[in-house]
Amino acid sequence: MTIAKADLIEGMSKGMAVLESFDTERQRLNATLAAERAGITRASARRHLLTLLHLGYLESDGSYYWLSSKVLRFSGTYLASARLPRALQPTLNRLAASTRHTFSAVVRDQDEVVIVARGGSEQHLSAIAGGRYIAYGLHVGARLPLHATSTGRVLLAALPKTAFKNWMQGRTLQRLTHFTLTDKRQFTTVIDGVRRADFCLVSEEHELGVHALAVPLRNAQGATIAALNVVVASGHAAQHGFPGDLLETLREAARELRPLL
Repeated sequence: MTIAKADLIEGMSKGMAVLESFDTERQRLNATLAAERAGITRASARRHLLTLLHLGYLESDGSYYWLSSKVLRFSGTYLASARLPRALQPTLNRLAASTRHTFSAVVRDQDEVVIVARGGSEQHLSAIAGGRYIAYGLHVGARLPLHATSTGRVLLAALPKTAFKNWMQGRTLQRLTHFTLTDKRQFTTVIDGVRRADFCLVSEEHELGVHALAVPLRNAQGATIAALNVVVASGHAAQHGFPGDLLETLREAARELRPLL
């Protein structure tokens, strides 16, 4: 959404940019790092960091700053009030219980996908990556890159071709593992294939040992508003011929959810 320049509060915009500069790669920032990541001056970053510290959204040791638990107020309110997670959660719980796999629903936020609902046990999450938790996490609120995830590619495939072309313009596809597809021409071909097949399978491009299968979640009007996926470990994928029946499981769930979205 665009607004008139006179209606834009620059200070709030910069403050949010500083708050959003904290992520899994940079959990602790000083004024210099925050300025670089938020695209503002160091002096401005310092003032915003101190203000956020004063308001309780950050903690600090005097040099570095990190997020406090107060930021969870936003996510907690969203999850309690937003219609989409509440509509999806019972289905994800049922799928996880019946298959013993982990299912997630995600939405797009610029160049990332954000998990808004998840069904699956913590034991299974740990087992996916051979006893360790996946680096970026599978918890609600986790953010993952569009280009290297099954859900991200499903959501990119749902874009009009012109919009996808604009998204690709001047973009570098970051390599996350040695399996990550980074060639832009090949990537465009893959997205064309996802658009035709109406599902996406990604193996070890985001995290080694992890395979993910995703389908679009459409509303009653046919618009893709989210993506649904299932994640399995390499051992299970090899043993049970992944994706096997899981693709139809996802598609059936998507059909059931459509009237609710």
